[in-house]
Amino acid sequence: MCHWRRVRNNYKRCGHYVDLPDEMIQCDDRYCKFSTSHPRNCVPPRCTETCWQYRQFPEQYNPVIDSFCPVCVQAGRQL
Repeated sequence: MCHWRRVRNNYKRCGHYVDLPDEMIQCDDRYCKFSTSHPRNCVPPRCTETCWQYRQFPEQYNPVIDSFCPVCVQAGRQL
């Protein structure tokens, strides 16, 4: 099923968080209404009986990166 992916990078050296733009992950399942593989001729009422009509909860990633965030690097913070 299609879903959103949310990534929030945690920079260990400065303690800042940086949220990346949400990304749509396509499932390529013909039975998912939001997929690019879903047939155009699949329409209600049949579609609502046979196909996914909603997206899953977003995947959430919070990687911890052992460095300074891009803003701190640009400001000249060093180790």
